Amino acid sequence: MAAPVLSYENLGLIQGAGWLFRGLDLHIGARDRLALIGRNGAGKTTLLKLIAGRIEADEGRRTIQPGVRVVLLEQDPSVTGCATLLDFVLGGADAPARHEAEAIADQLGIDLDREAATASGGERRRAAIVRALAQEPDVLLLDEPTNHLDIAAIDWLEGWLGRFTGAFITISHDRTFLTNLTRQTLWLDRGNLRRSEIGFGGFEAWTEQVYAEEIRAAERLDARLKIEEHWLLRGVTGRRRRNQGRLAKLKEMRAARAAMLGPQGAAALVTGADDVKTQTVIDAEHVTKRFGERTIIRDFSLRVQRGDRIGIVGRNGAGKTTLLRLLTGELAPDEGRIGLAKTLSGVVIDQQRKLMAPDKSVRDVLADGGDWIEVLGQKKHVAGYLKEFLFDPNLADAKVGTLSGGERSRLLLAREFARRSNLLVLDEPTNDLDLETLDLLQEVIADYEGTVLIVSHDRDFLDRTVTVTLGLDGSGQVDVIAGGYADWEAKRRAPGPAKRAPAKPNAPPPPPPPPSRVKLSYKDQRDYDLLPARIEALDAAIARDEAALADPGLYARDPKKFDALTQAIGAARAEKEAAEMRWLELAELVEGG
Repeated sequence: MAAPVLSYENLGLIQGAGWLFRGLDLHIGARDRLALIGRNGAGKTTLLKLIAGRIEADEGRRTIQPGVRVVLLEQDPSVTGCATLLDFVLGGADAPARHEAEAIADQLGIDLDREAATASGGERRRAAIVRALAQEPDVLLLDEPTNHLDIAAIDWLEGWLGRFTGAFITISHDRTFLTNLTRQTLWLDRGNLRRSEIGFGGFEAWTEQVYAEEIRAAERLDARLKIEEHWLLRGVTGRRRRNQGRLAKLKEMRAARAAMLGPQGAAALVTGADDVKTQTVIDAEHVTKRFGERTIIRDFSLRVQRGDRIGIVGRNGAGKTTLLRLLTGELAPDEGRIGLAKTLSGVVIDQQRKLMAPDKSVRDVLADGGDWIEVLGQKKHVAGYLKEFLFDPNLADAKVGTLSGGERSRLLLAREFARRSNLLVLDEPTNDLDLETLDLLQEVIADYEGTVLIVSHDRDFLDRTVTVTLGLDGSGQVDVIAGGYADWEAKRRAPGPAKRAPAKPNAPPPPPPPPSRVKLSYKDQRDYDLLPARIEALDAAIARDEAALADPGLYARDPKKFDALTQAIGAARAEKEAAEMRWLELAELVEGG
């Protein structure tokens, strides 16, 4: 195997009264694409800062090849002291070249002349991405890069990272982003760092095997697991199995909702039956909303039924928040009408997390300083309720300011889900949440008896959660689709009916046919014909070896086989990449000849 470009050996860091982690070994190869996974509070962001050299370890040795540039994209970059976003991007000793930054900013759609103090979270996030990418890193460290980005920006970032020739490590709650990009996984779990040569797509199967092996080992030793490990291991694995059943139920709900929608999602939406009307909680008819001369929503109709899970998607500025405010009655339409059920009682969880005052304790937030919280009319002890939301019960007296961003978001969810309501409004609920909390949130939404409205850019979350998607493209048109984000995207990509231009008298002759294909040499033609099959065979070999490597006990049982598989996967990936580049070069010759 090639020598790593950056390594940490025997890494240890003290946090508070004890070790956050200790004895970690980490090696980063020149082309690694690593997902860094772990629960909120496990130390993922701290680990990235250690790798970047921003903070010093208490133990361990950091080794980096000369000339290797490591760049960290922070989760919440500070623009304090910068007049404009351009000042932020070009500030500091490690500032990128201005022409590089402006080129990336143009592609990403961010105005760097924007005043920094009034820039939105999405604008600051884009500016931070511009700064990081324009520095031309060899190792790129990304802490929740998709937070505050719309789907168009996420697609662009995925494309850039797909072409990136260096290594990257990313922390993200966006399963689709991780699955599309990563080839290896680092799992920071209870102070240990495990590595798998499988991308995030195989993460859940790998963790199931690890947990199962731990449980078997504990039973063989007749040892009692710690209480927090017991409810974590069995709770998480059990939750994932339950969610499979919930996904099946979601498909049934989508099928039923599709039967109620007109062709192609047109909002004819069942206007007749009385039994349907009694189930209606929001009834929008021919709604139009304008701001100045721009029409944000045009002739939109929708009947929201009790129990619907409605997802609202679209790029920033397309009108998602406007549509949400219309549906909840916060904003009046310019044309049409919106009727709300008289019994509608909503809970709104927004992006700003305004209730999380840093000087309050967890107990203050949940139970106004007491020991008991009323959850949907039933009293529960604070400690027990914290465990339901994956908290250590000992955190009851911790200050909110000491919690990570994800822990604060999870605490807010715990508070709001305890209240009685029949309408739940979630505005970007997945920001800062770890994957286990996302599983929990999906479970709570699935069991919620009321109606849910969700604004989100998290594609996988929407696919696992909503029954109807409202898609906005910025023109004022709202697509109404039974299903999740993938269903909306499929509808958008589906080719429309071909339109034949009317014949014109004395029309000019058609353009000449394209030139014939270039004639390849014998060797080039052979490569052009055979490489696709070779690439497919390499894909199969990589998948087979990755599946074998996923065995959590393999290294202890047969370290030589573990090393051989790791080397084989690396060699196969390198050969596949070379084969793909060779075939693309030949294809360009053929197409352009």
